[in-house]
Amino acid sequence: ASIGNFFRRSLRRAGRREGKDGASAAENIPPQVPQGKPGERSSVFYSAGQFFFEYLVVVSLKKMPDGHYEPKITYQFPKRENLLKGQKEEEERLLKAIPLFCFPDGNNWAPITEFTSETFSFVLTNVDGSRKIGYCRRLLPSGRGVRLPEVFCIISCLGCFGLFSKILDEVEKRRQISMAVIYPFMQGLRESPFPAPGKTVTIKSFIPESGTELIELTRPVDAHLEHVEFQALLQRLSPPLILHIFASAVLERRLIFLAEELSVLSQCIHAVAALLYPFTWAHTYIPVVPECLLDTVCCPTPFMVGIQMRHLERVLEQPMEEALIVDLCEGKIIRVVGDEEEILPGKLQNEMLISLNRHNNNNNVHTSEQVNALVSEAFVHFFVRLVGHYASYIKWGRSGSGSFQERAFCKAIASKSCRRFLKKFVKTNMFSLFIEEAEKSRIPQEGNG
Repeated sequence: ASIGNFFRRSLRRAGRREGKDGASAAENIPPQVPQGKPGERSSVFYSAGQFFFEYLVVVSLKKMPDGHYEPKITYQFPKRENLLKGQKEEEERLLKAIPLFCFPDGNNWAPITEFTSETFSFVLTNVDGSRKIGYCRRLLPSGRGVRLPEVFCIISCLGCFGLFSKILDEVEKRRQISMAVIYPFMQGLRESPFPAPGKTVTIKSFIPESGTELIELTRPVDAHLEHVEFQALLQRLSPPLILHIFASAVLERRLIFLAEELSVLSQCIHAVAALLYPFTWAHTYIPVVPECLLDTVCCPTPFMVGIQMRHLERVLEQPMEEALIVDLCEGKIIRVVGDEEEILPGKLQNEMLISLNRHNNNNNVHTSEQVNALVSEAFVHFFVRLVGHYASYIKWGRSGSGSFQERAFCKAIASKSCRRFLKKFVKTNMFSLFIEEAEKSRIPQEGNG
């Protein structure tokens, strides 16, 4: 338990640094594209009291002179005025990028009569390394005859997929009545403080013919699980495959996930990134890659990306480095590096496999929150067993700064297979970032004050 506390204390400190680790965009990619670099984190923790969101935008498809459709922002709330030059430029970059990620599947649209609403999310990285999340609901407006889908996108610095999905449910309900009914609801939401973990905020909202409704929005107790849906991963992949993916992610390799539905891609990639807790993915992280950015898979550095299945042939034609390619539709891995089964220490891998199989077999009796907690516990336990002793190997100087004793830390593990894995893991960016934070933030050991 004390080792677990070391992890949690360090993560709380890391959360306060979120967005401060500088990360500029790659030279050949515009700054509005989510381009991660070492020092940048894929999971974020936020305190209560902030605004729920920065913007609500509606992205619609507009017919161009050549006949194809292009996504454009047709509604924005709030309209921000009197911005400083730097703020104005940041807003312009953001608003230019949003349509691309709301309709990442290209311009091959035509008016339709039926469309099943889908919820997905994307991540945008600003030039200073700070991140914004786009929560999207793509739907077909009510009406008769053929019409085009549109996307309601909420831009927020806050990572909480379940809570924003509920907000989008309310937005969609109001959209079927009138766009005018959406504004007072979002205004009420914007004036409400973001609740603390486990707390609830109540929004009053008037709907014509229904009267005033009270909408309760509750934040999960465990903040690091509030942007996660492990159930989505367990429903599509067997436990052994999940462990192969986890092993590749832990060593910061290139991972490509394929699915046709945007919701499946974003949910599963967020879940894989969350398996790394209390560490965080520190490289390129794009849950849904727009069609025009498919050459991201040619990147020689680590990445974790989601691509729609329709683009599979184009992806396979790219001059890629070694990568793990996961088919979420069929629940299989279609390209491997080849050593995935040997990466993790055998005994610990088996323990995680037993735990995942147990949760998988009992999925029908667990709530989503219970599954999240149980799955996360299995992977946190893996890290506790391997690196939970890290605080004992930080040598403290008189100035109060620490120096990590890497060789002694690795030698302290008795198991040869664990030591072999650890020697690779300590070279990753995610471990380096974790230790850098620990070296700056002295953590008292149990019994030593």
